[in-house]
Amino acid sequence: MRRCEMMGWRLAPVSAALVALIVPATAQDKADPAASLKLPKVSRAAPPSSNATVNLINLLVKQGVLTEEQAGALVRQAEDEAYVARQAVRDAATKAEGAEKSAATAVEATSPRGTKRVTYVPEIVKKQLRDEIRKDVMEKAEKENWASPGKYPEWAQRIRFYGDVRLRHDSSFFSKGNYPYTVNYNAINTGSPYNVLSDGTYGNPYFWPTFNVDQDRHRERLRARLGMEADLFDGFYAGLRIATGESNAPVSFNQTLGGSGGNFSKYNIWLDRAFVRYSPWNDIALSGGRFDNPFFASTDLVFHRDLGFDGVAAQVQHEISPGFTPFFVAGAFPIFNTDFNVGSSLDFTNTNVLPGKAPSRDKWMFGGQIGARAEFSPDVSLKFGTAYFDFTNVQGKLSSSCLVATATDFCSTDLLRPSFAQRGNTYMALRNIVPQYDGTNLLPQYQYFGLASDFRELVVSARLDLGQFHPLHIVIDGEYVRNLAWDAADIAAKVAANPLPAGPIAGCSSATNCTQVYAGGNQGWLGRMTVGHREIRQLWDWSAFVGYKYLESDAVLDAFADSDFGLGGTNLKGYFVGGSLGLGPNVWATARWMSANQVAGAPYAVDIFQLDLNARF
Repeated sequence: MRRCEMMGWRLAPVSAALVALIVPATAQDKADPAASLKLPKVSRAAPPSSNATVNLINLLVKQGVLTEEQAGALVRQAEDEAYVARQAVRDAATKAEGAEKSAATAVEATSPRGTKRVTYVPEIVKKQLRDEIRKDVMEKAEKENWASPGKYPEWAQRIRFYGDVRLRHDSSFFSKGNYPYTVNYNAINTGSPYNVLSDGTYGNPYFWPTFNVDQDRHRERLRARLGMEADLFDGFYAGLRIATGESNAPVSFNQTLGGSGGNFSKYNIWLDRAFVRYSPWNDIALSGGRFDNPFFASTDLVFHRDLGFDGVAAQVQHEISPGFTPFFVAGAFPIFNTDFNVGSSLDFTNTNVLPGKAPSRDKWMFGGQIGARAEFSPDVSLKFGTAYFDFTNVQGKLSSSCLVATATDFCSTDLLRPSFAQRGNTYMALRNIVPQYDGTNLLPQYQYFGLASDFRELVVSARLDLGQFHPLHIVIDGEYVRNLAWDAADIAAKVAANPLPAGPIAGCSSATNCTQVYAGGNQGWLGRMTVGHREIRQLWDWSAFVGYKYLESDAVLDAFADSDFGLGGTNLKGYFVGGSLGLGPNVWATARWMSANQVAGAPYAVDIFQLDLNARF
């Protein structure tokens, strides 16, 4: 009887709430008592449960009053409460029975023979026992997280999921005076080598691959990212992120709608982040894997804002006086690792394959940065840093003499070609090809291309934040870069020796009587001012920005530069302007206009308009 009463007491709140949903106390019900006794017809589609509360919940689902998810939550709550009540009653009964036996034993020992007594346990004692047992059971249930609907287990509370989705309209408008024969060296280097022989029996009948510089394009694009970060133990953290993208290019997650084959084909998902971080104190962090840019970068002049870094990095900072915090960052990052079974070279003297595989051509970037953050007042702060990046094995070199009778032949410096590039850097021919004949006619000459310059970049970055009008801020960003490894005379000599595309060259009537002239440079800078909220998080939050960019051809590796301004790369200058407006919590729109022109060389100009709808969660 006690157990039934306890079950009834525990299930009463849930049952009462459900009955209130079915039979609301309206004025009409009070006027007509019989109306309040009318019950809806129960469906026979599913057998009823032996539990009245479960039957009532199932009935509400069939009537559409509750969703299946809501019903499931109520059933779980009722079962948890019933279990706790049953456990409390069972333990109380056990303890009460033990107490009765002990009392009976004591009475028998002290009472005269033949005396009969009835053991009585006061209600206040029973209540105290029930409360103590219920407390013990609930503590155990809370600790094991089985009686707390909606509460995650302890291990799950250390994991955080995040993500964002961006819809973009992208329009590119080209100048009518653009030079249309700009070679797309990335298309050659990531595919089959190009036959540079332009005449004769084996001359290439096809024109060199080029960039689109004269046909306007309008694209609808999508970016989606989903990430996870986990707090492991004692300062260890791990993270993962996947993202969209038309290819594995490092500087863009954009997926053009209707691309990748069209006809509503599914799109690729790439592993974008995967790292382990150790941070024993807030001032130190050691990271390994693939992670966000660990260096302070006020703009994307040198590195695209979404670029992921592969390798290891250490970050150290410490406030040495109130408002002044120096920091230091260092890291080593593999850019390219030689394939384990990369091809063998041909000995042009006897056309026999040399034993063994080609030597390693691993490419690395080593970087270090020192800087500080200074807070002059609660409303004014300045962050600045000076960085140095040294790249190894990224510069092209002329190979030893080699035979390339087919497009699959291998030469000693083929691995020095960039595995990804945008546009702007200066190129040189990599293969020292020995001419071959079929007896009379010259055979094809298949060529790859590498970067003509080496890169050792000195970068100075700064950000001034004026927050006197908080929550509105005025933020001024500036960045300057100089390639210290640049050698103009060496690059000019390599360019002059390059084979030229067949057909008209800028300023020349044909490829046979022209020599390319190098007009590149090694410096760049970017200035930007932003006014408004630091982050767009709520309805009507806003910001506006304007800036100017100037980046010469060989100041930085074009592979890692911004992919939007001028359609990506280097040898670009021009302005950009735009703004953002909050449409709700974590939803905002952004519009920007970018106007870019070439710094030197053949004429090139493009204006780009982008309209984004962003959602963050």
